[in-house]
Amino acid sequence: MKKWGFLICIVAVGYIFSRSTAWLQEPTEPMIEIQYTNEIHTQYAQTIHVDMKNEVHKGNLLLVNSEYPVHPEGMRTDIVNLAEQNELVRGYGLMDQNIMLSRYVAQAFEKMVEAAGHDDVRYFIISSGYRDLAEQARLYEQKGLDYALPPGHSEHNLGLSVDVGSTLAAMSEAPEGAWLEQNAWKYGFILRYPKDKVHITGIQYEPCHFRYVGLPHSAVMYQRNLALEQYLELLKDKKSLTVDVESQTYHVHYYTASREQAVYIPENRSYEISGDNMDGVVVTVKE
Repeated sequence: MKKWGFLICIVAVGYIFSRSTAWLQEPTEPMIEIQYTNEIHTQYAQTIHVDMKNEVHKGNLLLVNSEYPVHPEGMRTDIVNLAEQNELVRGYGLMDQNIMLSRYVAQAFEKMVEAAGHDDVRYFIISSGYRDLAEQARLYEQKGLDYALPPGHSEHNLGLSVDVGSTLAAMSEAPEGAWLEQNAWKYGFILRYPKDKVHITGIQYEPCHFRYVGLPHSAVMYQRNLALEQYLELLKDKKSLTVDVESQTYHVHYYTASREQAVYIPENRSYEISGDNMDGVVVTVKE
């Protein structure tokens, strides 16, 4: 009887393990289709005039690194202390009580970890979010260039990035890290500093650092294995993309910044404008 009890226990454990890791064994291919049109269609569209120079340095697609610093207008204005927002902290923990983040990004993050929970991946913890310039300066002084960036040159100064950990293991080994690498794009996040992009980003592999860019940009970067730098170059080259992401269509248009320029928006469509923090502006239209 003891032998049979032991065997039944082994089978039960194996069944539970197989259920909890099914998402890792059988990843589903994302339904993403991309068309490169290389032109901006102006028919059947309303025209708005945008001061491009004012838009270049704000938005979700800003490139921030040692060459391109954060501008004041690029910092999110909806920064909140997560420990004081109970409705935003569900499904994950906080490393301390002083972690700040954009409310909008926190809502997207909460939705993402809720989905992970349905896959039995649920041991997330945020160790860092938004940092103001003074905090970034202290961190840079304490840790130096090998472990921190100068104030104004870190994505954490935007309010769009989070350092995510697991209470089980290091993110490079934890189920939470693997799940995010496969699924974060669905919720507008990207792994900002992948292992195979160090020569492009100039930053060592950081399995914990996730950046919000929004859909459909995260989907294109995931499918094409592009770092943010590469994606912005793609937009600059192609000028216009049509992206279908699981039954939702987006039109993405790149404009070279000038003082004022006509922007064509299909009538009765929602849209977002983001600069690239260099010399361009990206308009994303959602059907």
